[in-house]
Amino acid sequence: MTEGPVSEKIIRFAIPLFIGNLFQQLYNMADSLIVGNFIGSRALAAVSSAGNLIFLLTGFFAGLSMGAGVVIARYIGARDSESVRVSVHTTVAMGLVISAVLTFIGVFFTPGILRLMGTPSDVFTQSVIYFRIYFLGSFGQVMYNVFVAILQAAGDSRHPLYYLTAASGINIGLDLLFVAVMHMGVGSAAFATILSQLLSAVLCLIRLMRVNADYRVDIREIRFQRQMLGRITRYGIPSGFQNSIIGFANVVVQSYINYFGPMAMAGAGAYSKIEGFAFIPITSFAMALTTFVSQNIGAGKSERAAAGAKFGTGLTAALAEIIGIVTFVTAPALISAFDRTPEVIVYGTDRARACALFYCLLAFSHARASILRGAGRPAVPMLVMLVCWCVIRVAILAAAGGIYRTISTVNWVYPITWALSSIVFEAYYLKFDFTKNAGKLGKTA
Repeated sequence: MTEGPVSEKIIRFAIPLFIGNLFQQLYNMADSLIVGNFIGSRALAAVSSAGNLIFLLTGFFAGLSMGAGVVIARYIGARDSESVRVSVHTTVAMGLVISAVLTFIGVFFTPGILRLMGTPSDVFTQSVIYFRIYFLGSFGQVMYNVFVAILQAAGDSRHPLYYLTAASGINIGLDLLFVAVMHMGVGSAAFATILSQLLSAVLCLIRLMRVNADYRVDIREIRFQRQMLGRITRYGIPSGFQNSIIGFANVVVQSYINYFGPMAMAGAGAYSKIEGFAFIPITSFAMALTTFVSQNIGAGKSERAAAGAKFGTGLTAALAEIIGIVTFVTAPALISAFDRTPEVIVYGTDRARACALFYCLLAFSHARASILRGAGRPAVPMLVMLVCWCVIRVAILAAAGGIYRTISTVNWVYPITWALSSIVFEAYYLKFDFTKNAGKLGKTA
């Protein structure tokens, strides 16, 4: 990522990420599509309520993996072989501990969290079953994120694509078998997901154990190195906290949606799957920008990092807006693919048409956040999103909800807070100097 044409490097790195994220979204969506069509609206509501809670619990740990990726990419850019090796094995050790913690939290605390969210009684039991089975498979999900963070830090976005493609096909096939053919209920959809996640993690590990490079994984070397763990957490905790902030705010929003009943939950859940597709170019180029900026700053090439940041931000926002326009126009047909109940389609379409034309703002905020994270300033996006996407979002709902409690209030809180974060990010970014962040992180002890 430190040599060659800037635009070509970013696009070539982002395209496999785009395709991989597309497949990941397909297998995430498969649960909702198959459950909604073969079990019904209430089962769809139970699965749909899962997304925000899962992100709340997994987001922090995913952020730690992102921080690890930044550290590894900086050392790769600086050609510091020993530090690359130590950072990789410390990251794997961290992932093993995280997976155990997440399994415990997800299995034992799910019912209490669902009650706090105001989950309706007629979907509560199915939601608990789905969550508990999903979190029993935390090992596969966490370790996949860890291994992918290592591969992407090294500039390898192709192999994660191959493994994710295989896992997606298996997940969809198992969903159809368990739900449509064997009629095993919502829990079987979660079981299909964790099996496919475990497969993708194993395939990534095999690749990392066989690669002839500094980031090769040797099982015998997996251990914590205290100084390196400190560096990883210094970068990762702000990113993890940022994800948790977004997750917490979305759980609060979900509790407002739950107030309107299962049909609103199903409609909003169906839309969230559609939005996941719109989010694909944002996620793909955000990942590419973080790796590109991090490697080039590690190599001391601040002007190249700035050029990549400018190109990536513009392209990401443009792609997101094109998808937003298509989503706005086709929303009713897209929602009906999940559930043909007229009330569900109305709720989902209303949500889509409040948000879709503002995807460019969402993309802009995420691009700026990814650039700053790769440049070693993860606390900035954390603080911006804490204020704009959590405090202000929840405050708007609390204030407006008591006076004018409608589903439109919930829908519009998203584009409003995307606009606010975009303004704040741009104000900070205009004063940001890449040259002050170039160079190595420092050798390991």
